[in-house]
Parts: sequence; C-alpha cells; structure tokens
Amino acid sequence: MTEAAADLPDLLADEDWRRWRRFVEAVLFASAEPIDETLLRQRVPETVDLTKLLLELADAYAERGVNLVRLGTRWSFRTAPDLGAMLRSDKPVQRKLSRAAVETLSIIAYHQPVTRAEVEEIRGVALSRGTLDTLLEASWIKPRGRRDTPGRPLQWGTTDAFLDHFGLADIKELPGLEDLKAMGLLEKRAGVTSIAMQQDDLLEDDPEEQAEQLDFLPDENITDD
Repeated sequence: MTEAAADLPDLLADEDWRRWRRFVEAVLFASAEPIDETLLRQRVPETVDLTKLLLELADAYAERGVNLVRLGTRWSFRTAPDLGAMLRSDKPVQRKLSRAAVETLSIIAYHQPVTRAEVEEIRGVALSRGTLDTLLEASWIKPRGRRDTPGRPLQWGTTDAFLDHFGLADIKELPGLEDLKAMGLLEKRAGVTSIAMQQDDLLEDDPEEQAEQLDFLPDENITDD
C-alpha cells in the first residue's frame, strides 16, 4: 500500500468531521432560540463526538463578532459582549422586581430544589401567591417534583431561561452578594433590594414590601449536600 493510500482513510474522516461541524453550525445559526444539546445529538451520528464538535466551534468563533455560547444544556450564537454597546441604539428601560420576588428568586436559585415552606422559613415572612406567579410568568422558576415527606410539598428550581437572562452557563456560576453588587444586578437603596429586569417583564410591587424582611443572600454559592 502506498503512503498516499494509507492517508486516504484519515482524509475521509477529516472531511466527514468538517461536514458535520458545518451542519451543526448551520442548525445553530438558523435557530432563533438556543438549542438543547440532546436535540443536536439526535441529528448527528453517534460516531460524532458532539461535545468536542461544539467546543471546537465555540473556539473558532471566540474572536469573531458572534460567539457560540453554552447556556445550561443549550447552545446559541450571541453577539460578542464587547460589541453589544456599539449595536445598541436605544437604552432599554429597566423595571424592578419587588423585594419579595428578589428574595424568593435568590433563595430558590441558591437552595434549589426548595419548597415554599422552606422559602418562607428562610425569609422569615409568609410568601404570597403573586410572588411565585411573577417568577413563573418570567419563566425563571419551575416545579422540580415533590419532596418525599408528609404532604409531598412541591419543590421549586430555576430554569434555563433564568440562566439565559443572567448569562450563566451553569447554576454553579451564581455569584455571591458582593459580586452581584459589583455587576449592578443587586441594588441597595432606600431599603429596597432589586434586580434589574427587561422592559417587557411585568412587575408589580408586592404587599410584602411593607413587612420586615431578612437578609438572605450568602457571600458564596451554596450547594446541596
């Protein structure tokens, strides 16, 4: 066998790899929403190392005007962070979550899966139905099954939309209190704690704003034992 013939299988394998990489690139580019990795897995052969392929694509786009980013288990093309300000013509008007909603969301994020009763115990005040409704409407929380205890209470956790909104690849990347303040996501003014939201998020002050609240955010991430 000649040297050229010996190299032929490798050349064919490289060509096949490039073809599937271009295919995945096209699927991600054409999608208006982030695509879950499991869905991509269904569209490429098992012989293709999808994780390696996606990481290779992400590296190829790292220095371009758009980046391939991972959001939880989903992948999407996004404008490079350093170009965002140049593309933005109008500054969005930001509204605020009520203090009750901020505390509830933070407790769920740092302690998930967590029950309503546990949220109330940590906050030190009863939780109104409207608070959970606000977070559900924003698609930031979702039910995470029932606790195997008497009464089988419903547990809550965050969603991929929560990770997407705050630019997190994984829930383990949640910052501590000082990091939130430095990023401007957590504000402390006139006794009100708030997280900035987009204009189209429907927000209303909660009656619980009038009740005495407890500080709750840890300085470091909390993980379940």
